[in-house]
Amino acid sequence: MTRSLVQMMLRRLLIAIPVLWMVVSIVFMLIHLVPGDPIQQMLGESASVGDLNALRHTYWLDRPLHTQYLHYWSGLLHGDWGESLRLRQPVMKLLLERYPYTLALTVAAMLMGIVVAVPAGVTSALHRGQWADKWLAFLSLLGLSFPTFALGPVLILIFSIRLGWLPVSGAGNSVGELLLHLLLPAVAMGASLAAVMTRMVRAAMLEELGQDYIRTARAKGLSERRVVYRHALRNALTPVITVAGLQFGSLLAGAIVTELIFSWPGIGRLLLSAISNRDYALAQGCILTAGLTYVVVNLLTDVACTMLNPRARAS
Repeated sequence: MTRSLVQMMLRRLLIAIPVLWMVVSIVFMLIHLVPGDPIQQMLGESASVGDLNALRHTYWLDRPLHTQYLHYWSGLLHGDWGESLRLRQPVMKLLLERYPYTLALTVAAMLMGIVVAVPAGVTSALHRGQWADKWLAFLSLLGLSFPTFALGPVLILIFSIRLGWLPVSGAGNSVGELLLHLLLPAVAMGASLAAVMTRMVRAAMLEELGQDYIRTARAKGLSERRVVYRHALRNALTPVITVAGLQFGSLLAGAIVTELIFSWPGIGRLLLSAISNRDYALAQGCILTAGLTYVVVNLLTDVACTMLNPRARAS
């Protein structure tokens, strides 16, 4: 790893620190502004005043808001993400149980989008204005027009209920079952990403195929396959990877809807449950986990783009 690459990574990490601070602070304030008493909701209307006050004191909810904020940050810095008010379990434990499922779903959707988009975009660029290009443009528009909450039930109706090929919901109990359960939600999430990235690959390839170095490579007698995939595609992937990194955050957000549709046991469902029950620590932990994931993915995206295009290290 070169010195310039290490410096670039350090710069990105320094930028990420205030971003994470703002995410945690804004989420903390917004959640505490939600009307209602989580302790009253937890114990019920019949709970005594003494029990309510004792539990509020246990969870620091009877302190001023700025004191609660400083206490929460102190816990984060010491590796304590708090305890779920409703489930009475450490937030970190709950996240470690659910996060791998959300990460697996998001990565599967991202891989599905890339595997479809790259060959489709290259084919569209090589056959510009022809029937293949027009059909792929139509399919891309169709993919963009079908949101996850609409595509998910359609996939369930066709492949689970009518054909009986794939399971409807859950994640299974083994690796094989997990892959089967993962297929439909990954397709539902990755369809729109594939459509966006297909157009990106096509535009990037058209720009690269018109460059002078491509004409020079062809003039030297290099095969068309080598020109397209060894030279043009490699340079075209830099903006595509950047967009893919940015789209990863959208996939994390879309995972909430997908997990509800397919009853996927990820942090999306956990977050919705925490918000509806005003479970402050759990909701903050879920959002902070998503924020950390997004920062790490963008850092890896910068590294990948730098390795593909060394000129990006100076930016």
